[in-house]
Amino acid sequence: MEVIFELAIIVCIAATLGIIAKILRQPLILAYIVTGIIIGLIQIFFQSFYIGEKEVFDLFSELGVMFLLFLIGLEMNYSSLKTVGKTSIAVGLSQILFTFIFGFLIATVLGFTQINAAYIAIALTFSSTIIVVKLLSDNKTINSLYGKISIGFLLVQDFVVIFMLIILAGLESGEGFSIKTLTYTLFLGIILFGIMIAIGRNIFPYIFSKIARSQELLFITSIAWVFGLVALIEFLRIKTGIGFSIEIAGFLAGLALANSSEHYQIANRIKPLRDFFILIFFVMLGSSIVFYDFSAIGLPIIVLSLFVLIGNPLIVMVIMGLIMGYRKRTSFMSGITVAQVSEFSLILSALGLKLGHINEETMALIAAVGIITITTSTYMIVFSDKLYSKLSPLLSFFERKNPRKEYSFEDNKKPIILVGYDRTGKSIAARLEKEKMLVIDFNPDIIKGLEKLGYSCIYGDIIDPLIFENVDFTSAKMVISTSPELKDNINLVSGIKLSGSKAKIISRAESEEDAKILYSKGCDYVFLPLYSSGQYLGKIIDSDPELKGLQELKNKDIMFINQINKK
Repeated sequence: MEVIFELAIIVCIAATLGIIAKILRQPLILAYIVTGIIIGLIQIFFQSFYIGEKEVFDLFSELGVMFLLFLIGLEMNYSSLKTVGKTSIAVGLSQILFTFIFGFLIATVLGFTQINAAYIAIALTFSSTIIVVKLLSDNKTINSLYGKISIGFLLVQDFVVIFMLIILAGLESGEGFSIKTLTYTLFLGIILFGIMIAIGRNIFPYIFSKIARSQELLFITSIAWVFGLVALIEFLRIKTGIGFSIEIAGFLAGLALANSSEHYQIANRIKPLRDFFILIFFVMLGSSIVFYDFSAIGLPIIVLSLFVLIGNPLIVMVIMGLIMGYRKRTSFMSGITVAQVSEFSLILSALGLKLGHINEETMALIAAVGIITITTSTYMIVFSDKLYSKLSPLLSFFERKNPRKEYSFEDNKKPIILVGYDRTGKSIAARLEKEKMLVIDFNPDIIKGLEKLGYSCIYGDIIDPLIFENVDFTSAKMVISTSPELKDNINLVSGIKLSGSKAKIISRAESEEDAKILYSKGCDYVFLPLYSSGQYLGKIIDSDPELKGLQELKNKDIMFINQINKK
């Protein structure tokens, strides 16, 4: 009964802080850690609520990490390896190497032992894929060039950190980093990986095709597979003395299901379980660091936080800008995505503490740096455009005199300029002559497809000043923007007006308020997709109340849909 009461308090505090975090545009991980800090303070001042002494909370914590890694394994399908381009692999591995070297040197200078300094450096190396993907999605930039590169090298980081977790989990027997133990761990890991891939390709597709229609049975079967594999690997670990933890067993279970066509449905069912149990992990982490005196490590916290917030982006900008030749905006936008410590860093350091590799001081330090960098980097990514505009003159140092060709401005004079091709833009372009049209889009995959179809197109973000410097808007008679972002459209209208162009400006808006603002800025026409479709249907019904021409209209629409899908 006491555990239920304490669990209720934890969940209520976490929910309250989660709402506040949502308002402040912060990730929920921070809300969970702060919940733990509050629980820790309750333990200190009221001499009660000792969640760290209750086995049920320890079990919940392990299950949280297990389900987290299960979902990571589930999302690492074999095709994801193909999505990581050469640039992402090069940037990802180089960033890991240089961040580790500089982090290790800084930690050593600050007085930490080599093993503690190594753990600190490793923790500072990895950034949160979950947080970055969420923020890039909110900013509508996940399909941009820097968005794709960032997600690519974060995926590289995930592969590396999973490998490290597997190695550490295999050394949990207490024998240390002996060659024998390490060799056995690698050998066992390779065998289990091979078995999981074989099962995932040959057995699970047949099983899940039989039960896919029943969501409950799909969920129960997935859970049964996870716990069954966890129990088996735990049994082997007990018998042999060397093996993997339940967390890594969860990852392997997810990997086996990654190639199944039902893995999205499974992930959606498992995520609520993960969210509940991972809450306990971060709460326990937060409560444990309250008992440590941070005054002794105040300077290292500040120095290492600044290294993550400033040093990590600089490392990426040097690699991408000076070495690989990307433009300063692409390098900067990619760089700030690594300005935080990953949740995997906290998991990895917690495992290091459990193994006795690091002390509580190091664990508290990594957790404190995580809180500071996750909080700060969230705002850095959200307001990345404003940061870039202010820092742009200084960032020229990270750009070659002749940077690689990200933008092509060879054919920049067209009577019609279409900004944004995906979805709405695709429908508009299908009705226009391609010879008279220039398409601007920030998705490199879309640009490649359009070039194959013979369109004149430019890869670029309309908020980038470079576009206005090189695209001849004065030759255009009409500019159409399908971007749903108000700030992008305001920027576009301002840029066109400043260029002296007399082109008619047609822009998209998501609400009546946005439409009014765009009209006040100088748009000639603003379309709202919901209104436009309603007016179109209303016009059809008004002109043909008996709907006698409905079949003909249907046939035309089907032809149009097929025509678009071919492009």
